[in-house]
Parts: sequence; C-alpha cells; structure tokens
Amino acid sequence: MGIVNETPSRDADVLLSDGTTVHLRPIRPDDADRIVALHGRFSERTRYMRYFSAYPRIPQRDLDRFVNVDHHDREAFVVEHAGELIAVGRYERLGAQSHQAEVAFVVEDAHQGRGIGSVLIEHLVAAAGTVGITEFEADVLPINQAMLRVFMAAGFRIERQFADGVVHLWFPIAATPDSMRVQWSREQQAEARSLARLLTPRAVAVYGARSDGTGIGAALLAHLKGAGFTGEIIPVHPSASAIGGLPAVRSLRGADLAIVAVPADAVPAVIEDCAAAGVRGLVVVSAGFAESGPQGAQAQAALLRAVRDQGMRLVGPNCLGIANTDPGIRLNATLAPLLPRQGRVGFFSQSAALGTALLAEADRRGLGLSSFISAGNRADVSGNDALQYWREDPHTDAVLLYLETFGNPRKFARIARELARRKPVAAVASPVRPPALDAVTTGPDARGVAALFAHSGVIRVDTVAELFDVGLLVASQPLPAGDRVAVVTNAAALGVLTVAKAPAAGLRIGEGYPRDLGPTVTDVDFVQAVHEALADETVDAVVAAYAPALAEGDKLGVAELLRTSTAESARPLAVVMPADPSFTVAPAYVDGDPPALPMFPAIEEAVRALGRVARYAAWRREPVGTVPPLPGVDTAAGTAIAHRLASSPPDVEADELLAAYGIPVVPSRAASGPQVAEAAAACGHPVALKVATKPWRHRIDLGAVRLNLSTPAQVEEAYQELERLFGLGVEVVVQPMVAPGVACVVEVVDDPSFGPVVGFGLGGEAADLLGDRAWRPVPLTDRDAAALVRAPRAAPLLTGYRGAAPVDLDALADLLLRVGRLVDEQPTLSSLSLNPVLARPVGLAVLHATAIFTTSPARPDQGPRRL
Repeated sequence: MGIVNETPSRDADVLLSDGTTVHLRPIRPDDADRIVALHGRFSERTRYMRYFSAYPRIPQRDLDRFVNVDHHDREAFVVEHAGELIAVGRYERLGAQSHQAEVAFVVEDAHQGRGIGSVLIEHLVAAAGTVGITEFEADVLPINQAMLRVFMAAGFRIERQFADGVVHLWFPIAATPDSMRVQWSREQQAEARSLARLLTPRAVAVYGARSDGTGIGAALLAHLKGAGFTGEIIPVHPSASAIGGLPAVRSLRGADLAIVAVPADAVPAVIEDCAAAGVRGLVVVSAGFAESGPQGAQAQAALLRAVRDQGMRLVGPNCLGIANTDPGIRLNATLAPLLPRQGRVGFFSQSAALGTALLAEADRRGLGLSSFISAGNRADVSGNDALQYWREDPHTDAVLLYLETFGNPRKFARIARELARRKPVAAVASPVRPPALDAVTTGPDARGVAALFAHSGVIRVDTVAELFDVGLLVASQPLPAGDRVAVVTNAAALGVLTVAKAPAAGLRIGEGYPRDLGPTVTDVDFVQAVHEALADETVDAVVAAYAPALAEGDKLGVAELLRTSTAESARPLAVVMPADPSFTVAPAYVDGDPPALPMFPAIEEAVRALGRVARYAAWRREPVGTVPPLPGVDTAAGTAIAHRLASSPPDVEADELLAAYGIPVVPSRAASGPQVAEAAAACGHPVALKVATKPWRHRIDLGAVRLNLSTPAQVEEAYQELERLFGLGVEVVVQPMVAPGVACVVEVVDDPSFGPVVGFGLGGEAADLLGDRAWRPVPLTDRDAAALVRAPRAAPLLTGYRGAAPVDLDALADLLLRVGRLVDEQPTLSSLSLNPVLARPVGLAVLHATAIFTTSPARPDQGPRRL
C-alpha cells in the first residue's frame, strides 16, 4: 500500500576485512569524552596525516563542532569496538544547497589496515546521497599513501591534482559498476574470513559440560574428542578440575571458538568471559530464545548485541552446531555423535531438529561433506554467510542448502548466482510464495518456480530426499554437456520406464537406447556395456539400471566395479538398483580415491535428479549477459517521483514514473456521466472506453471494453450500454485508439526467495488461469530479457503463429530491461503491473500501468555493507 516512508536508521553492524564485527553509528553529543580519548590514542603521525599539523589536543570549540552535527549538511559516523571508539568519518557540505561535500576520516593506529576506511566511505556516500550531495572532495597529504589507496580503490571515478603540497581529490558518489564490484568483493572476503575463523579454530572452549558426563554440554565435549579435533579442547566449569578426562578451567584464558550449552539466562555471563579471552565466535546450542516467544526474542536480540559489540560472530542460538571434516581440523562441534564422512560438499541446514537426521542420511547415502553449518534461529550467521565462505573454499566443490526462510533474499539471489557459476548449489525450495506468484504453481505445469531458481543458478528441489539425489550427482559426477541420455539395463521394464519419465525431466533418450542386455548378462558384461555408453559421443549422460534379482550377479560387485572403473568418465553416471533403498556403496572419501556412486532405488528419482542437473549445466553454459545502458532513463527524476508516490493510495497510476525510465504509457482520462464525452473530445476520436473498476477492467469478453468510437454519438451510445451492464454512473477510462497488437502483461512482484522478479506473459483470462508467466530476478541482463519474451508457453503467438505477423521482440526485450532497471533502482516499489501491453510488428504500446509501494525505504542488499 502507498505509505510515507520512515527515515532509515544509519546504525549498522559491519564486518571488517579480518572478519571482526564492529558497530557504526552517527556521532552523538555525549561522545565528546570518547572522542578526546580516541584522539589521545592517536600517534603523532596519525594526527599529522589527518589534521596537517601536530594538533596535540582538541580545543573545546572544535570538540563541540565535532560531536554536534545536523545529520544533513554535516554528518559524522563513529566506529565502536569493545565499548571504545576506534574511528571517525565525516562529511561537510561546501555551502548551502551545494551538491559538493568535503569528506575525511581517521582510524586509530591499532586498527588501521582492517578496512575501516572503506566502510566509512560507503556509509558516508549513502548518507550524503539522501540529502542531495552528489560529489565528494578530499585533501590528502602525498605521504599519506594509505588514505590515497582507500579512495583510489573504492571504485569511483576519481580525479586528482597536486597543489600547495596537497593532493586534492574529487569524485561523483553515485554508485558505479566498479564501486559495486569492489563493495561486494570486500563483503565476500570479510564474511568468508569470519566463518573461516569459526570452522578452523586452534582451540575450542566448551561451556555447559557437566562433570558427571550427562547433558548436552557433555555430549558436545565427547563429540569434539571423538572426532579427533586436532586443536586444544578446553572445558569451562565453575568448580570441576576435570571434565571428560580433560583439565577444566573456571574462566577462559584463550580460545578461538566457544561451544555454549548453558541455560539461556546464563549465556550473557559466558559472552563476557569469551570476550575477555579473545574468542572470535560462539556456537550457542542453548534453546530458550526467539523460538520460545516474545521474551525469548528479546533475550536473543540482547545476545546478538552483546556478541557483536565484542567483535564476535554467533552461530545459533538453538542450533545443532558446526563441523569441518578437513583431516587437519576434524571439528565436530555438533550434537551429532559422529563427524560426517569427509567429502567435498558444503551443507547448510537452518533446522537444528532436522540437522542430525540430515547428517545421518548424508552418511547413509555416502555423501561426503567438507563442512556443515546448522544456524538454528539464525540470529547472526546465515546461509548467505555460508555461501560466501564456500565460494572460495578449496575443499568444497558443491553446496546443499536446507532453508526454511530467507533473511536477505536479494543478497541470496546475487551471491548464489555468483557461486553457482563456479560450483553447483542445490536448495530445498521455500514453501512460502507471494500471492502474485500463486499462479506459477497452480497451473498444470508448475515449472515456473523451478525456472526462477534455475535462472538464478540454484538447483531447486522439493524434498530432502531429492536434495541428496542431486547432491550425490554433483558431488561425484561431471556435469552433463547436454540433455541426451543413454540407458543400459538388464531389465526391459526399467528401460521402458526411463523412456517414459525422461521427457518430464527435460531429457531425451539417445539414439539406439535403451540398451537391454537381458536378465542373464554377467556382471563384467554389464559393466562393459556401461563403459561403452559412457564413451558414446552421441549422449551426454548414462543411466545404468541393474536389477540383481533377475540376473546371476551380485549388486555389490556390480556397484563396486562401476565405482572404481568409471571415475575418470567425462559423462555423469546414475546407477539404479531397485527394491533396496538402503543399499549404498559409500566408503569414506580419501583424496585420490573414487567417491561414492550416486545410487538410486527407483528410475523416477534418478531421472528427476539428472534432469535438474542437466538444466543447471545448461545454465552454466549460457553466456552471463550484461546489463546494457538504456537511453532516456532519468534515475534522479524517477527517485523523486517514487518518493512522492509512496504516500499515495494503493494501485496508484504509474505513468509518470514509467516515463522517467523511457516507457511511455498511452494517455488516458478517468470519467463518468457527462464527463465521458468531454474526455473523449480531449483525447481525440477515435477512442476506447474501458470500465475502470476491478474485476471488469480489461475484460473485453464481458463487454467492459468498447473500441473504435469515432464520433460523440458513438461514445454516448457505448457509455449508456456500459451503464446498463455495470451500473449508472460507472467510471470508465477513456483512451485514444492505438494500432492493434498482441496483448501482453509485464509484472513485478517481491518474491521471498529472490527479491524483486520481473514476470512476462501473454494477456487474457486463459493465460492467467494457466499461470502462463515466466519470471526472472533483477537486475535483468540483455540475455535475460531476450529469453524472457520467449519463455511463456504461448510465446509462439508472438513469432508468427498460423501466419500472423511476428511482433517486435526487441521492443519487448527493451521494455523488460527498462522495467527491470526501474524496480532495481526504486526499492520502495513493491509491485508493478503493465496490463495490457500491445506488441506489434514495429514497436509496442503500454495501455495501463499501476504500482504499489512498500513501507521499506531500502532493500537489505542495497546501500553500504551491513550485517
């Protein structure tokens, strides 16, 4: 609904380049004493670099000016860590109403080189941009190379000149592709390092282990010991001298990671102890927080604040824990009794309750893991952090996600898309859908949502079992180069079933297949036939369906022969052995040994998983595409219009906003009664009359639209007919007639999994009923837009179906690009509908557009870095 936006908070928790958390906020008058203390900790060199003089102390007049700012023409941010200020950054507008401001920052010596300067610039740029400042200036001493590097490496188009012994810099602060790449790269590195510090500790403290060996804490301690953790394990206990055969301490003196299993009300004291000992992160298994109700949610918020104030990160609370199977680490800080088998798959599970079962199933299926993270209530560390870590982790080749919700969907879509270009990512689909996307899943073909995941690079599955099916394929097999499948079997029925199931999975059976070897084939001959299929250049993948009950063979022997003899194949192999879902060939993974085969108890499961992986491989082969420049776009004007429209009622007309993005809407006038004739005359005959009220708007089939009214008499007669059908004084929209075309619909909705998505389909009730829409997440590339106009099932109507003239697909693609850019740049826009859009052989016409705005002033993934 259209509601006036609130000013966003400028407070932020931010990760530094080494993975430490700090708090950034606007300066306050009561910061004066801490500013003086900070100044006192500066070295003489730091003071000289900042103030161009010795400046040994801050005069009271200067101090008052430093801490009293109007947060508009003058803004200052401080950075806090462990209760102290460690940096200050500020801008000051150069004159009333000026678009330029001077920027400067200073960082305490002990914290220099940790990326604080770049964080301050990002937040100062964001704050200045909201008050009409468009350019920053700075004066830097030539010997201050560190500060010069911070400015030059920020990705802005910086100009500089040397005069009077000072380097003068100036640059526009509008985000550029380079500045966003720099920001996202720094974000990725910081988030990855923060998780690396948790997953590769040298010493682990355990809080909550009882001396009698009972309870969750003692179990966690036993699991750490049992896994063979290569570092030091330190039980912390208020009275016991030893726990679980290990010396215990009353107060921690040094550790990288703390595992916490004390009651919820005792957790704050643990945080204080950990902070004093220099702990870098906590895994809080304890329950009794947000999952327990409002009081628990308050306790969780206080927990998070305390952890971040001390520069630490938090996994949980109410989580299963974390694990790292690296032989040099062997960390099992989970409630699962056994460390997962070693492999090359990263596994994230939000659910603690399901986590143990997931690890047990991974072991049963022979899926080896590189690391495992269960975030529980996900107060801090999330699936996005895990993706950032696994992106560069050399021990991880694929990623599996069990996510119940998405905390920052837009960021998830961005980083998943980046990661999936390198490593497969499979996720159980979130069951939550926005109402605007209901049609995508209610039609006879529910592949619309799967396509949305696929075009973000994520292999979407419906169940945990399917997650493991896909995981086994991507973990142990090469990606298929196409959709052609060879089938080798010793049971004709299995071959027939594969042929029947392949089309629904998007697969084609290769020529000459299925190859039925008959029930009497020997193990060696069966394996040889599979080898021949894997070498067949006319296929892209192989399904080996073996029914031991019908052959003189040993399924264990066949599986082991296939595992050891096909590991070097360039084509993926899926093995089906029916009637025994518990059977796997899954030795512990050792570098250099062939990993476990992807084994399936049913043809349907193997074909479905192979089809999903083939679609992902096709996505990987597609060129990435670019976000092209678009002439006629005025972002500043669009932002002003969007801000004004945010206070309008729901379903506000969006013509003016679209015009700022080079999208003209055919002019229209709302009228009723005698004003209809006047509106028609103003538009110029011939005109169209359309009932303005839902649900009849656009319903030509119900008589709610009258076209080609060339005279005042025809207008009057048409309006009288509409009054008879829809009531006296019915409001109508009057528009000048335009050339006919194929009716299309362009929509934008906010999807909980991917943020803003653009939808395209053909108009009409039949298309709406069948859910014939295609969707892509923003920002749209040129390839996204070109593919989107061809994606609906009814798309042949646009390309000359049954002799009709083809429409201008380039014009439709350009329209989608402009809509994508609009929603990408205007975060208050919650939904947009262009309906109908008339596509013609040359050009198109947008007849009607409405928009709905949200109360959120900014999307979480826009603006400066923040946790």
